[in-house]
Amino acid sequence: MMTLLSESLPKFHGRNILHTVCRLPCFPNDLLNEGTNSAGRSRYELMETVQKFLKQRIKDGDKQAVFLLGQMYFEEGWYEDALSLFEKVKDEDYQALYQAGVMYYDGLGTKEDTGKGVECMKRILSSNNRRASHLKYAAAYNLGRACFEGYGMPHSDAEAERYWLIAADNGNPEASIHAQTALGMYYSRPSNKDLQKAFSWHSEACGNGSLESQGALGVMYLHGIGTKKDLESSIECFKEAAERGNIYAQGQLVACYYHRKLYTIAVELAKRVVVYENIDQLAKATDCIPLFARKGVAMATFYLARCLQLGLGIKQDEASARQYYSKACLLDANVASDLHYDLIYSKI
Repeated sequence: MMTLLSESLPKFHGRNILHTVCRLPCFPNDLLNEGTNSAGRSRYELMETVQKFLKQRIKDGDKQAVFLLGQMYFEEGWYEDALSLFEKVKDEDYQALYQAGVMYYDGLGTKEDTGKGVECMKRILSSNNRRASHLKYAAAYNLGRACFEGYGMPHSDAEAERYWLIAADNGNPEASIHAQTALGMYYSRPSNKDLQKAFSWHSEACGNGSLESQGALGVMYLHGIGTKKDLESSIECFKEAAERGNIYAQGQLVACYYHRKLYTIAVELAKRVVVYENIDQLAKATDCIPLFARKGVAMATFYLARCLQLGLGIKQDEASARQYYSKACLLDANVASDLHYDLIYSKI
């Protein structure tokens, strides 16, 4: 089952709202301490200053300030306050409408209401207002997600595909990269299998910066899925993705090193991976799917156990090996089962 996340608000993706507000032409420098700037103040002080400024702008009738304050609250996780502000201006501010839609769909600061979230996204996608144009790709991605998951809309693979194709826009780097990755996964599923399309979409997404798709390409090159088998390209993808924080790629890289008999390197990398805590949070921070992150840790854990069992690249320790085998099973039973099968047939 493919697990999807809402697309981030495009205009503020990767940007901090506090410093965005401080860079506004209308932001008065006298609100900052004399001789300092936004980068030199504590986060708390900066928040207090920005909040004071935005509240005054709201009193003066500035509706954009309502959205900006709501966005600040959203980024801080103060979801109820954020939604209250987005609701006030969502009929005039498409960014507020978008954020309200995400919050209703995901149940942030309110009871989950997927139907309401979908309606917000449909309004954005169908709008002819130029102020909604930069949000349409993200809205289309989220509608595809709703169709695929069957929440807020009837389940339909065909409709999910249609919305994602709109959102992906032929690989446009300014479109939804999440949609490009989603299409790569969509065409890899047995019910929608078209492996050449899967490889093509993962290639587009990877070229546009998708860390998830870079790890997926490593697997496709490794096994010759949708493309010619190419071990060197596979390892290159895994290495680059692993360095950027893709935990699934790190697990795959441990396996590659093991099978190349680079046991010491495999053990060193596995040791770094097996100590990860809050795996879901780490996956979210790198914009990767938690399910695959857990698979990566499980894979590294199993291979470390095998190295400990046989004394490969590390001192033999069968007691520790048993502990790591058990941990791998708890992390992902399917990964552990598949690797145990390989072990039985002397593939590991």
